[in-house]
Amino acid sequence: MIHRHSHTLSYLQFPHLSEYADIRHGIFTRLGGFSQGCYQGLNVGMGSGDSMDHVLQNRAAISDCMGQLVFANQVHGTAIINHCECGPSGNSLSSGKVESGDALISDVPGKSLVIQTADCQAVLIYDPVRKAVANIHSGWRGSIQNIIGLTVQAMIKVFESDPKTLLTGIGPSLGPCCAEFVHYRTEIPKAFWSYKNHADCFDFWAMSKDQLTGAGIPENHIVSSNLCTRCRTDLFFSYRKEKSTGRFAAVIGIT
Repeated sequence: MIHRHSHTLSYLQFPHLSEYADIRHGIFTRLGGFSQGCYQGLNVGMGSGDSMDHVLQNRAAISDCMGQLVFANQVHGTAIINHCECGPSGNSLSSGKVESGDALISDVPGKSLVIQTADCQAVLIYDPVRKAVANIHSGWRGSIQNIIGLTVQAMIKVFESDPKTLLTGIGPSLGPCCAEFVHYRTEIPKAFWSYKNHADCFDFWAMSKDQLTGAGIPENHIVSSNLCTRCRTDLFFSYRKEKSTGRFAAVIGIT
């Protein structure tokens, strides 16, 4: 990952995505920002319990370097929000009406899609041929429902994307070291138990990579940050580690 700075903000970029001038993207760390206490830093989560003023200031700071931000009301489902030129108009960084869903797709210049996380994965996708992007909130519930594969199918349908040309990045999240599921027998379908180690921890990074390749994306087009949020609370918010905490932003959009 490439570490970049914009004023007081700090964010990471995937090397293969950073080569393209027609997109902007970043995984923002918790460093910088206006929030205080357990939300210290760049918290973008409206429902986290933080001051609304601080969250809006944090979102505005990200918008200054990423353009107009489009958020979703993330509900751990499989709904995909379409912000393409033929779809509904997007919503901005204000606290107005936000559509519910856990993946966003767009080919509209100037709109940057945001996924908020504090242990779940954000999976970024870019189509350099059709000039379209997607941002996916893939927590464990989304993973077992294959929201990643469903989003790729949506890009094929809406943008006529060819999976073989798509470039993807798997953001910081709970790693196989810390994604422990004591009650996995009742929470996670048996088909996914092969991703579990002896300590009842699951490798959701490997699961996402397999879902991406299963959707037709070449393995060498997939880059994982391999950063565990629970291990790196110096950089990221982690609900599993901190409970009362903020949400960091993963952003991608067409310039």
